[in-house]
Amino acid sequence: MNDADVSKQIQQMVRFIRQEAEEKANEISVAAEEEFNIEKLQLVEAEKKKIRQEYERKEKQVEIRKKIEYSMQLNASRIEVLQAQDDLVSSMKEAAAKELLLVSVNQKAYQKLLKELIVQSLLRLKEPAVLLRCRKDDLHLVESVLNPAKEEYTKKANVHPPEIVVDNKTFLPPAPSHHNAHGPYCSGGVVLASIDGKIVCENTLDARLDVVFRKKLPEIRKLLFDQVIA
Repeated sequence: MNDADVSKQIQQMVRFIRQEAEEKANEISVAAEEEFNIEKLQLVEAEKKKIRQEYERKEKQVEIRKKIEYSMQLNASRIEVLQAQDDLVSSMKEAAAKELLLVSVNQKAYQKLLKELIVQSLLRLKEPAVLLRCRKDDLHLVESVLNPAKEEYTKKANVHPPEIVVDNKTFLPPAPSHHNAHGPYCSGGVVLASIDGKIVCENTLDARLDVVFRKKLPEIRKLLFDQVIA
C-alpha cells in the first residue's frame, strides 16, 4: 500500500469518526433539549399547580371570611331584633307598673284588695303568728281589715285565729315619685313573714306583677312577635 492509499484510508477514517461524533453530538443535543423541555414543562406545571393552590387557598380564605362576616351580621341582626323585642316587653311591663299606681287611688276597692292579699298570704304561710309590713300610707287601711282577714282565714283554713303583728317601725318603700325615681318603691300590697323571718310571703302589687309577667311572658311574646313574623 502506497502513501496515497494510506492517506486516503486515513481520511476515510477521519470522516467516519467525525460523522460518528457529529451524530453523537446531535443525539446528545436532542436528548438534552428534550430533557430541558421536559424539566421546563415540569417546572411550569409545578408553578401552575402552586399558583392554583395559592389561588384556591386565598379563595377559601375569602369564602371563610365572607361566611364569618355574614354570621356576625346575622348574629348582630338577631341581637338587635331580640333587644327590640325585650325593649317592647319591658315597655309593656313599665306601662303595667304605672297602672298599678292607680289601684290604691280607689280606697274602698284597695281596702278590699288588701284584705284578700292578707288572707292569701296567711293561707300560704299557715303560721300561728306572723309579722306584717306595709307602706306607711296604707297602715290605716291594713289595720282596718286585720280582723275581717283573720276571720276569713280561720274559716278557710279551719284553724285558730292567727296573731298578726303589724310592723310600725319598718315600712315598705313608698310609691315611686319624681323625688324618688331611682330608689326602691312599692306600688302597694303587703309582705307577711313568720315571726322568726325564715318564711316570707311577698304579696305586694309589684311582686305579683313580676310573677304574672314571668308566667305569661311566653304567651305575650307569642302574641306579639308571631303576629309580626306573620
